[in-house]
Amino acid sequence: MTVKLFYLSILSAFLGCFYQLSTNAQAPQDSLFKAKIDAHENAKDSIKFTNFKRKMYARGFTRQLYDVLFRDIYNKTNSGGEVAKIETNPFVAYEGRVIHRVYVRRLDVFGFSVYDTTRKSDNYFEKIGNKLHRNTREGVIRHNYLLFQEGDYLNAEKMRDNERLLRSLPVFHDARILVVPYNQTKGFVDVYVITQDVWSLLPDAGFGGFDRFQVGLEQRNFRGMGHTLRNEFRYQGRDTIQKYEFRTRYLIPTIGKTYVSAQANIVVERDLNVYALKFFRPFLTPETMYAGALELSHNRVRRYEFVSNKSDSVVSFLYNYNLFDAWVGRSFGLFFGSADLRARARLVLAARYTAYDYLKRPKLQADTNQIYQDTRTTLVSLGFSNRRYQRDLLIYGFGRTEDVPTGSLAAGEIGFDNAELGQRIYLGFNYSKARYYKFGYLYGLLNVGGFAKKRGLEQGVLNLETNYFTNLKTLGHDWNARYFLTLKYTLGIGRFPNEYFNITEHGAGFEGVSSSSLRGTKKLVFNFEGVFFSPINFLGFRVAPFAFTNLGLVAFDEQPLFKSPVYQGFGVGFRFRNENLTFDTFQIRLGFYPNVPNNPNALRFAFDGISPLRFRDFNTQAPEIVQFR
Repeated sequence: MTVKLFYLSILSAFLGCFYQLSTNAQAPQDSLFKAKIDAHENAKDSIKFTNFKRKMYARGFTRQLYDVLFRDIYNKTNSGGEVAKIETNPFVAYEGRVIHRVYVRRLDVFGFSVYDTTRKSDNYFEKIGNKLHRNTREGVIRHNYLLFQEGDYLNAEKMRDNERLLRSLPVFHDARILVVPYNQTKGFVDVYVITQDVWSLLPDAGFGGFDRFQVGLEQRNFRGMGHTLRNEFRYQGRDTIQKYEFRTRYLIPTIGKTYVSAQANIVVERDLNVYALKFFRPFLTPETMYAGALELSHNRVRRYEFVSNKSDSVVSFLYNYNLFDAWVGRSFGLFFGSADLRARARLVLAARYTAYDYLKRPKLQADTNQIYQDTRTTLVSLGFSNRRYQRDLLIYGFGRTEDVPTGSLAAGEIGFDNAELGQRIYLGFNYSKARYYKFGYLYGLLNVGGFAKKRGLEQGVLNLETNYFTNLKTLGHDWNARYFLTLKYTLGIGRFPNEYFNITEHGAGFEGVSSSSLRGTKKLVFNFEGVFFSPINFLGFRVAPFAFTNLGLVAFDEQPLFKSPVYQGFGVGFRFRNENLTFDTFQIRLGFYPNVPNNPNALRFAFDGISPLRFRDFNTQAPEIVQFR
C-alpha cells in the first residue's frame, strides 16, 4: 500500500462518515428537566415475543432466569429521552433560592434507575445481588461529595457541576439532582440527590498452571466509604529472578470536605518496585480557587533497551530513583467578556517543582544515557480555561449518562531545569478545543515544548491530535451506531539516543498487535472505528459489535516519515459491558495485519479487557512538560 493510498483511505473514511451524517444525523433536542420526581412508564419491548420467550415465561423460575439472561430493551436502566434534554441548565429557574432540605436517595445496584425512582426489581437474582452489596453511606455522600448544604443559596452552575462530579466517581453508576419548590415558602426549595451504586467488588484471576497463576481483588467502595482497595498476587514458579509478585493500592477520593484525595501504592514485581504516596486536589469546578498535589516515591525499574535504532537486540539493566513532585495553582475569574464567559472561564496561575535523584543507573556521559541525569525542574504556567459539559450517551459507555466536555484551554509554560549535565530553560505551549457541531463532536489538540540550551533545542516534541465522533444514529430495531475518527501526529526534536516510542504500545494508536520494529521518534497514526450498540443484553452485559481500521507511519530522525511503510490493521469484534459492575469492558477481536514486521500470524484473535475511554477535559492542572509518546 503506497502513501498515496494511505491518504485515499483517510479521505474515503471521512467521506463515508459525512455521507452517513447527511442522511442519518439527528441533533439532540433542547428542553428543561421537570423539577420534580416523575414516575415514568416502563419501556415496552421493541422485539416481539418469540416462542422461546413465551415458554420461559410460563413458569416463575424460568421467567426470572430469562430476565437475567436476555433483555429486549437496550437501555432499560436509563432514559434516553431524559438524557437528550441537555442544553438548558434545569437549575436556573431556582437560582438564588434558599435550600430548605437536602434529601439523599440511594438506589440499589440492579433493577433501578435514577430516571425512574418508582422502578423496582422483581427479579430474584437481582435482589440477591443487591443484598450482597453495601451502598455508599448517606453520610459519605452528604459530607464528602456535595458542594452545597441546607441553608445555602442555590447556585445553578455549581449544582450542575455537582451532578457531573457525582457521575464521575467510580462508586456510582449514575446520579441525578432534582430541585423541587418548597410549598410553604416561595423563596425556598428542596433538593433531591439520587445516586445509584455500581457493584464494587472486582475479582481477578488467571491460571496457567500451579507454577504460573495470579489472584486479585479490588473493592471500589470499601465498607460504603467510597474508598478503593486493590490487592493482587502473582506467582511465577519458573522465573529465576523473582517468583512472587505483589501490588496494592489504597485510594481515599476525598478527605472530608477538603476535596483532597490521598493514594498509597506498593508494587513489588520482577521489573518494577514502587513505594509511593500522593495527595492531590484538582480544579473540580470553575469555582474551585486552589488546587495542587504532592507526590513522594521510591522506584526501582528494570529497563529493556534496544542496542541501536536499527537493531532488535535488547539489553536489560536496573535503575533506582527517588521522586519529589509538588505543585500549587490559583484560579481567577475574568474581569472582561460577556456574563456567560465570566461564569465558566478562568485564568489559572500555577507553579511546580520536580526533583529526580538517581541512586543506581547506567554510566552517565554528555552524549550517553542522558535521560538518567538528576534534575531539579521549576515550571510556571499561565492558562486560560473555559469549560462546559454536555450530557449524552452511547459514546464510550453502554447506556450510562456521559458528561462530554466542551470548551477550550490554552496554557503557556516557562521553567528552569538545573540538570546534572547543564542548566537549561524549558518553554512549552498547549491548546485544545472541542464542541458539538451539527455533524458531531470534534476535538483538536496542539502541544509543543522543549528545553533550550546553548547548543540548541533538546528533548523537544510537537503533538497534533484530532478526535471526532458522529451523532448517534438510529439504525432500526433498537440498534444505534456511532463512528469514530482519530488522527495523531508526533514529532520528536533533539531527542536523546535512547528515547523513542512504539506505536503498538497501549494508547499509542495502533492497537491489537505488538511489534518491536514499529518504533521511532515521529509518527502519524489514523484510526477509524464503527460501533453498533445492540438491544442484546446477555447476563446483564450489553453487546456492541465493532469494526476498525488502523493505519500508521513511524520513523526515526534520519528517516523521512512519508517514505516509511504504511502499516495496516483491519478487523471486527464484539464488546461486552455491564455498567452496573466495575469490570472492564470485555472484547473479542479478530484483526488482520498484513505488513507488520515480526508478526508471523497476520490474523490475530484476542479476548481481553479494556478500561473505558475517558474524554479530555479543559480544566487547567499542573504545569507539565509535553509528553513524548
